[in-house]
Amino acid sequence: MSSVFGVFKRVYGAFISPPRPPNVEDNSASSPLKIVLPAISHPEVELYAVAARDISRAEIFAKKHGFKKWYGGEGGYQELLDDPAIDIVYNPLPNGLHYEWTMKALAAGKHVLLEKPSGNTAEETRRMFALADQKGLVLLEAFHYRFHPAIQRVRAIIDSGELGAIKEVNATLAIPKGLIGNDDIRMNYDLGGGAMMDCGCYPLSCVRYLASRNPSAVISANAIRFSRDPRIDTGTTANLTFAALQPGEEPVRSTIKCDLSIPPRWGFIPRWPEISVRAVCERGSIEMFNFVMPVIYHSITVRPDGGAPRTEKAYTFESGISWKLLWTRSKVEHHKPG
Repeated sequence: MSSVFGVFKRVYGAFISPPRPPNVEDNSASSPLKIVLPAISHPEVELYAVAARDISRAEIFAKKHGFKKWYGGEGGYQELLDDPAIDIVYNPLPNGLHYEWTMKALAAGKHVLLEKPSGNTAEETRRMFALADQKGLVLLEAFHYRFHPAIQRVRAIIDSGELGAIKEVNATLAIPKGLIGNDDIRMNYDLGGGAMMDCGCYPLSCVRYLASRNPSAVISANAIRFSRDPRIDTGTTANLTFAALQPGEEPVRSTIKCDLSIPPRWGFIPRWPEISVRAVCERGSIEMFNFVMPVIYHSITVRPDGGAPRTEKAYTFESGISWKLLWTRSKVEHHKPG
């Protein structure tokens, strides 16, 4: 019963009534989870302006969530970027528009919090980060899970050497069939659709993070093609290797899986989402369930060879670890795209 209560308490604290500093007005009754709710818990952040293609939608959104200004119409996005009062821009546009409007935001001197995937191609990503470096701006891909204590704990156990050197790391994010419709934006090739471009970003990001390096080779990759457009995948499995850090060591092996349409069991029983990462080390393994949304619920299972397994949870940071440290660490790693 206590675990059930804990889940409800965490959901309430994260999404319904997040912590707020004193004297901050609550304009977030039904606001978006990704930016408005987190922002109101930081007194140094001001929700200043919003832009949409339809200015009336922008106005409604702004008034509902406490933004001071709104822009819209054909030139609305650029007008927002030209506003000198804005320091940082959040870019949640469809994947196919990430590159264009992130480059324009950086050119306008704005820091950018960019939704994943950063671009449609590796070359787009290189150009964006190169421009950010050139202008001395922060460009951060919006993988929120990296800022949660749970994945930090997994990384700390691996880095501690308790289980020995990492040999293999595998991650999966797959959701049941029916949650994503055929007409969903994720199924639009021109807007950067597909499973690998959507949920596949998370397993790839996670194995890179836990391996502390970028993949050196793609050994194999198999995609399930979308029936309406074979250029799009509804699921992908890829086998990767990470180069050894020391001479004589073996490369780290990795398998990532993503799927937007897990078929039901026996044709009618819906499956649970698959959201896990597992690292195999020299002297044991560590597995985390729900690395994507650990704030709701997660578990970390450590299995040392020859020892008793243990399960941990990490909803708060250990003493001495600050958000500033995590921000700096993430900033540095995101400025080194693979």
